[in-house]
Amino acid sequence: MTPMKKLHDFTGFSDKTDDAIFHMENDFGAHHYERIQVVVRHARGCWLTDDKGNKYLDCLAAYSAANPGHHHPAITGAVMDALTGHYASVLSNVVFTDPLGVFLSEAARFAPQMAPRFGSHGNKVLPKNGGVESVETAIKTMRYYGFKQKGIPDGNQEIIVFNNNFHGRTISVVSFSSSKKYKEGFGPLTPGFVSVEFGDLDAVKNAVTPNTCGILVEPFQGEGGMIIPPKGFLAGLRKLCDENDLLLVADEIQVGMGRTGKKFCFEHENIVPDGVILGKALSGGLVPLSVFITNAALMDMVFSKGSDGSTFGGYPLACVAGTASLKVFEQEKLAEQAARKGDILKQRIQEIADRSVHVKEVRGKGLFIGIEVKDGNAMDFCRKLLKLGVVVNDSHGHTIRISPPLVINEEEMDFLVDRLEKVLIE
Repeated sequence: MTPMKKLHDFTGFSDKTDDAIFHMENDFGAHHYERIQVVVRHARGCWLTDDKGNKYLDCLAAYSAANPGHHHPAITGAVMDALTGHYASVLSNVVFTDPLGVFLSEAARFAPQMAPRFGSHGNKVLPKNGGVESVETAIKTMRYYGFKQKGIPDGNQEIIVFNNNFHGRTISVVSFSSSKKYKEGFGPLTPGFVSVEFGDLDAVKNAVTPNTCGILVEPFQGEGGMIIPPKGFLAGLRKLCDENDLLLVADEIQVGMGRTGKKFCFEHENIVPDGVILGKALSGGLVPLSVFITNAALMDMVFSKGSDGSTFGGYPLACVAGTASLKVFEQEKLAEQAARKGDILKQRIQEIADRSVHVKEVRGKGLFIGIEVKDGNAMDFCRKLLKLGVVVNDSHGHTIRISPPLVINEEEMDFLVDRLEKVLIE
C-alpha cells in the first residue's frame, strides 16, 4: 500500500478511514484483543493523535514499552541512521556485528552483578525479541541449573511461580498462568511449575522440594491487579534461594527501566537476583527487543553452541535502538524522573480517592500506579476517560492502571488529574 500524502502531521500511514481499519482488523485479524474504538495515526512524547487531530494523553505507554516517550528523538535518530547507513539489516548469526557487540556490553553493565554468590565474573546477556522469549530463556536457565548443578533428573525440575502472574502467552508460560482464558483448550500444558500465593513467603517455603530449581517472580504484579508484595517478601525469596541453592529470577519487563522510580524494581528491597528479564522499554518502544541477563558463569554453564538461537534476536536494528535507549535512560535520569513525578501524581490521585465513593485503594511505586475501584468495573472508568482524552486500561478487571511515559510533564499531569477527578467524583 502506498502511504498517503501528508495533509497534517497526524495523518498517519494510509488514507483508509477509521471504519475501514476497524473492518480490516475484524475481517483479517485474529480477535485476540478487546480494542477501544480509536485509530491512532500519530504518536509523539506522551500523546496519541487520530486522523481528525484529536489528542489523547497516553497513560498506558504500551505497558511500559514507551517509557522514554513515543518516538524519542535520540532513539528514532539512531534507528534512522542505521537504516540509511545500511547497517540495520538482519544478518546470519554466523557473522559478528558491531551493533550486537556494543549493545551486549552496554546491557551487561546496565545491571548490577547478577548472582553474586557465584562470583564476580561480570554479566552476560542473551537477546531475544518479545519479552516472553526471554522468560523462556530464564526458564531454560533455571531448569538446566537444576539438572547440571543440583543433580535433579532431567524432566523432574520444578520452578515456583505465583498466582495471578503474567509472563507472556507461549505454551510453557500460559501453562502456569492463573487465567483460564489464557490456557483453556491449548493443552497438553507444560509441567514443572508450582504456583503459590503472591506475597506469601510461608507458602513459598512449603512449596520447595528436592526438585525445585528456581523461583520466577514479578517484583510488582502489573497484570495481576497492580499488586505490591509485602515489605520483605523479595528479601525473603533471596534468603530462601541462597539457603536452598535455587535461582531467583526477576521478570522486570513491565516494572524495570525506571518505571517504579528505580532502575530495577528489585532495588526497592536492596536485593540482587540471579537473573533479570527486560523488554518493552529496552528499545524505546520502536522495535522488539528483550534480554535475559545473568552472571557470566551461569550463562556459560547453561548455553553452548547450538543450545539456543534466534534469527532476529539481537539483530542490528534492535541493538542500535537498545543502545540508544540505554543511553537516554542514563542521560535523562528516567528513574529519578519517575520517582519524583510518581510521588506527586500518587498523592494527587489519593486526594481524589479520599473524596470518591468509587475508589477502594490507590497503590503504586514511581509512575506505576493502580486505582482499585469498589465495584470491580475499572474498564467502565477507562472508557469514560477515553472520551475525555486519556488512554488507560484496566488491570485484573478491578483496577485502573496509570503508567504514562516517564517523561510526562507537570502540565500533562494536571490534564490527567483533572480527567480522573471528573470520572471518579460524580
